[in-house]
Parts: sequence; C-alpha cells; structure tokens
Amino acid sequence: MVKPSGKPLFITFEGIDGCGKSTQALMVFQYLSSLGYKVKLLREPGSTHVAEKIRAILLDKRNHIADMTELLLYEASRAELTAKEIAPLLAKGTIVLCDRFYDSTTAYQGFGRRLDTRMVRGLNKVAVGDINPDLTFLYDIDLKTALGRLGKSKDRLESQSKAFFQRVRRGFLEIARKDRRRVKVIDAAQSIEVVFEETQKILLKKLNK
Repeated sequence: MVKPSGKPLFITFEGIDGCGKSTQALMVFQYLSSLGYKVKLLREPGSTHVAEKIRAILLDKRNHIADMTELLLYEASRAELTAKEIAPLLAKGTIVLCDRFYDSTTAYQGFGRRLDTRMVRGLNKVAVGDINPDLTFLYDIDLKTALGRLGKSKDRLESQSKAFFQRVRRGFLEIARKDRRRVKVIDAAQSIEVVFEETQKILLKKLNK
C-alpha cells in the first residue's frame, strides 16, 4: 500500500523476548498478502546472507561478546539489511514488515546494557540513513509472563538476567512515550487473537490514511 505522499509503508514489530511480536508480524504478513498487497517480512538481525551470519554469532550462547562489540554487530547487520533489502523493497512500493529494528538496539544495548543512548541512536542513524519506520507496534508484557513463554533452550540474549529485561522493557516504554505518533503500544498479555485484533485495527487506520 502506498500512502498519498507516494512513500511506501515500513512497519516494525518490537518488544522484549516472549512478547509474541514474531507471531503478530507473521499474522500481519499473511493478512496483507490475503488482501493482495505486495508485502515482504524480514527479521533483525538477519534476512540477508551476511546478516544471518552475524545473527548466528550474536545469539550463540558460547560467545562472550563485549557490549560495544555486540552493539556494532547489530548495527553492521542492520546496515546490510537496510542496503540489500529494505531500501530496494521500499523503492519498489512494497510494504516492508520487520521483526525488530533500531528500537530494539536502543532498548537492549542502550537501556539494557547501559550504553550511552545518544551514541546508540547516532549509530542507528549511521546504519539506516533516512530509512525510518512509518509505524511501530510495541507489544508490552510483564516480565514473568514473557519469560514463561520462552522455551528451555534459550539463546544468548534470552538468557540474560531479569534485571536486564526489566531495563529493556522500561527502555521500550520510554521510546513509545517519546514517539507516540509512530509507536503504538499493545498489551501482549492478552490472547493472540485479541492482540491481533488490536494490531489489525491500528494497521487498517494507517493503510486508509
């Protein structure tokens, strides 16, 4: 769907691990596809050959990665994804859906790792240039419910402490508070169906503008 301005839509899905954002991203992809829209679902980190290799490094529990190294790996993956997939797809008028984008880095590495958030946002900008989401869904959920949804086999990021995830959640909510026009918060503790109904309502409002 192309907005009246001629700019195609870029929609991102955010939240702490276990919030259900990946499920909602897939449901939105299937919904838009069923309506005949030209749509592509991507994930971060990943979705290109190089970015998937970076993803494997980042999520491998055997890797002990310095916080700054972690940040730069995410930015490298993002730069690759933006250049190889997101920018070309948007130029063709495709609706691009992305499971995580730079808000995750601000929340996880900025708030979670306690790196300087101004630096993190600056590096986000370096990685994406002028590519920014038109709409971001933030699936907020209490930590106990979110962690309870994760399986026993957790990756390196999912294995972080509760205190870490509490900071990440606060970070996401702070991002939403400062950018209410773009970031829409949805209670992710509800059933998958109810969460999708709320997602769909916001999505249709955006598509019909």
